[in-house]
Amino acid sequence: MTTDTSFSSLPLAPAMQANLQQLSYLSMTPIQAASLPHALAGHDLIAQAKTGSGKTAAFTLPLLAKLDSSRFDVQALVLCPTRELADQVTQEIRRFARAEDNVKVLTLCGGTPMRPQIASLEHGAHIAVGPPGRIMDHLERGTLSLDAVRTLVLDEADRMLDMGFFDDIVSVARKCPKERQTLLFSATYPEGITKLSQQFLRNPREIKLTEQHSSAKIKQCFYQVEDHEQLHAVGLLLDHYRPVSTLAFCNTKNQCRDLLDVLRAQDFEALTLHGELEQRERDQVLVQFANRSCSVLVATDMAARGLDIAQLEAVINVDVTPDPEVHVHRIGRTGRAGEEGWALSLASMDEMGRVGAIEEGQKAEVEWGIR
Repeated sequence: MTTDTSFSSLPLAPAMQANLQQLSYLSMTPIQAASLPHALAGHDLIAQAKTGSGKTAAFTLPLLAKLDSSRFDVQALVLCPTRELADQVTQEIRRFARAEDNVKVLTLCGGTPMRPQIASLEHGAHIAVGPPGRIMDHLERGTLSLDAVRTLVLDEADRMLDMGFFDDIVSVARKCPKERQTLLFSATYPEGITKLSQQFLRNPREIKLTEQHSSAKIKQCFYQVEDHEQLHAVGLLLDHYRPVSTLAFCNTKNQCRDLLDVLRAQDFEALTLHGELEQRERDQVLVQFANRSCSVLVATDMAARGLDIAQLEAVINVDVTPDPEVHVHRIGRTGRAGEEGWALSLASMDEMGRVGAIEEGQKAEVEWGIR
């Protein structure tokens, strides 16, 4: 395999090469360089790499290369854990698809009416993107056919498994032709990934880029606080570090609401994102945070999965997660695309065991006591 990491070294159509040049895609990231030659050659793939590493391009270029735009059938299906990620993936696919003629990409997600999606499907589409739950809804209604699928993508497969989508993924995969290409991308490698690969992937090439986000790009600090100081301490961190944008993680939606009240009382522009919000409300919150109308977004892990927020300067773990892999996912929201970021975690004495588990595999600067 060539060691050339330029996109021009890939066997892509001239129109696609020209589009990549226009989009300033010149040199491949490590996951792209490792996976694209295999995927473009038609192999199934299991690719593990950190978040924000360029996985979308790594599966979009191969699926577009196999697409017949003259056929208005769904030829590629991308499964994502959340609507937010599905929207982002759809936008990226459309950017890459500019090189093709009239490629139609549909986002099929819950939280929005079925009727417009059904109408769009009736007029035909080439690529469908969405969470397994809504894709299953369409399959059960008979409004979506996967008979023409050539490429099935499982994006952030570990997040989908965490959310309980294993059975839905299995059901969707069984509706696709057996003679298809399956590309599985995941930041971590839980047991369920092996089960999926054994059932639905054909002699997959396995790529594991296990490096975490560079410690030079994300600086971690742990602060010991008393339980009753926890919410107040978030404001102290914001005053000290003064990030333009911050994502604060809480373990529960009630904690989110409580922190929101505290921050607003301290005159911070803050919003919250959790699973009980209607999809329209979630969309509005994300737009306001993205355009810097608010400086702090307080969220649960469920709501924040799959978010890709540009130039996020800091992540605050208000509650230490019991799962080290979730911690990696959280802090990976900052320090993306070569930017620098802060990962600031608050922990009580009772949570020191969790901190120890996190520190075991990571370098972190530990600071004690906020006053």
